Amino acid sequence: MTQSKGIIYMVPMNLGDVENSVFLPPFVLETIRGLRYFIAENAKTARHYFISLGMRELLPQITVYEMDKHNKGFDYSVYFDVVNQGNSLGVISEAGCPGVADPGADVARAAHRNGIKVVPLVGPSSILLSLMASGLNGQSFAFNGYLPVKNPERGKMIKKLEERSAQLNQTQIFIETPYRNNAFIETLCNTLSPNTLLTVACDITLCTEYILTKTIAQWKNTKIDIDKRPAIYLILKR
Repeated sequence: MTQSKGIIYMVPMNLGDVENSVFLPPFVLETIRGLRYFIAENAKTARHYFISLGMRELLPQITVYEMDKHNKGFDYSVYFDVVNQGNSLGVISEAGCPGVADPGADVARAAHRNGIKVVPLVGPSSILLSLMASGLNGQSFAFNGYLPVKNPERGKMIKKLEERSAQLNQTQIFIETPYRNNAFIETLCNTLSPNTLLTVACDITLCTEYILTKTIAQWKNTKIDIDKRPAIYLILKR
């Protein structure tokens, strides 16, 4: 009799210090607690997460394989022996949803190549949550990750995304390293057109959550300090 393969679960993680029951449905918590094999960006962070899920006593039974983030061509199928033996395996991002702006996508792709079922579990995505609250176009949007750090490339990319936004009526979404947030907002205000809409969304799902949409002209008259706080930026030129 042929042994059935396990499943690759894309496991969501909290976006900060918030009670897990607030953002994870009971069936998701139950699924995670039933897993004994994981692939994670950082094994130490993953184990802290397991403890927060009430899995402390299970830690000796859990195996965590770390992602090789420095090797784009790494073949994650080397970790799939346990899946081929009928055990399911979870993929964990550092925060939010694995596979979305995240190296977990490489694991999912390897699973598809190897005929292994991939199941996404419900959880928070800072990208989608910020879009939902922005009031910008949620029918056509693009996530662009990090923009160039240095000028003139940085300014050119910002203008390019603004032009694309106007051309396609498409919301453009991007992120920045938290300690550069304040300087980045200043750069956006000095680069984008006055009537372009900009949403600043930070600390998504936390008690300090801040989401606000204004035109660039309005942002220039707004005092804001989100230094070192995780943030998402969205623009739409009308």
